[in-house]
Amino acid sequence: MAAEAIIRALRDGALEGEHAPALTIEDSIHSPLSPSVFNHIIAHLFSNIFTSKSQPQGIVLVAFSRSPQFYAELLQSKANDVTSLNQWVRILDCHTDPMGWKTRLVKNGIIANPSVEIAAPVSLCENVKDLDKVFSSIVELGREFVKDKKGRFAVAIDSVSEILRHASTSSTASLLSNLRSHDQISCAVWSVHSDLHEKKTLSALEYMSSMVGIVEPISQTTTSQGSNYDNLPLMEQNFVRGKFSARFKRRNGRIRLMLEELHVEPTGIKFVPSSQDDLISQSLVPKVQFNLQLSEKERNDRAKVVLPFEHQGNGTPIQIYDGRKSLNESNRENKDYTVHKQTEDAGRGEITYFRDSDDEMPDSDEDPDDDLDI
Repeated sequence: MAAEAIIRALRDGALEGEHAPALTIEDSIHSPLSPSVFNHIIAHLFSNIFTSKSQPQGIVLVAFSRSPQFYAELLQSKANDVTSLNQWVRILDCHTDPMGWKTRLVKNGIIANPSVEIAAPVSLCENVKDLDKVFSSIVELGREFVKDKKGRFAVAIDSVSEILRHASTSSTASLLSNLRSHDQISCAVWSVHSDLHEKKTLSALEYMSSMVGIVEPISQTTTSQGSNYDNLPLMEQNFVRGKFSARFKRRNGRIRLMLEELHVEPTGIKFVPSSQDDLISQSLVPKVQFNLQLSEKERNDRAKVVLPFEHQGNGTPIQIYDGRKSLNESNRENKDYTVHKQTEDAGRGEITYFRDSDDEMPDSDEDPDDDLDI
């Protein structure tokens, strides 16, 4: 299952000396389900942190598209009490006042400061354009979990698209790269709406990710028969289910693809194995004008090919002068060999080579290819 593999990778965290695993979740207006996938993944990540089954000791949630109260209620359902959120969750609020306008109005007495009771500790960000400040705020919040220098924490950004509204692609990429390379960050998760950005922006985000999850609409030809959603129009179906394809970058450079279906239910999101999962590996083979594999007949024909530098082993004795025998031994052996060849093939000439002197250094007069039966 793609979602389970992603959750395991985030749970295990980073290896010593390597960048933290990072997940990019992409969707589009045709299947806007990345928030549901994001909530599902961070909920399971928090459950592993809560039960001490993961490398990260806490999670820093950077809230852009949803309020801190929403995420506090979401994660509180996975914990037994409110104190669990205070111990393992920190929220950087970039949603309430991203540009600091409300703060200035409150200071001038124009509006009242709305106070909202939130179970988890919240830190307000008043300028999302200053990504250096955002980065330092994330690190400061995460260090509250770390009791020693070897501890790590997780980072989850609910919408990189919101960051790209206020900052350039290079600045955003630098922020994400700094998060991955930080020695106290165990893993990172972020989501993006693919149809809001250029292809080069998406390529930059995918390049920095060790895992990429893409939510796509399900076509009518791939829908299962007898489903509860069959009576809904196709556009409405895309709001409650879709295809979820996950791409994993392995350390040896290979790419692993997995595909499954996701269904949004009242109790949460549910992942179902897809019938198209077996076709993914076939689509990875490049389409070229020649075969990349040999047939059985081609393999047999290749095995029968006799290489010119091999001794053929046709039953006749192989005579190779090694250049180390004395002159008398060479004369006697060459004489026997000459008589044998004359009886076998009369009328055929031969060339016999004799060493100039027994004092000559071995191998000095050898042909480097005299052991080849050419």
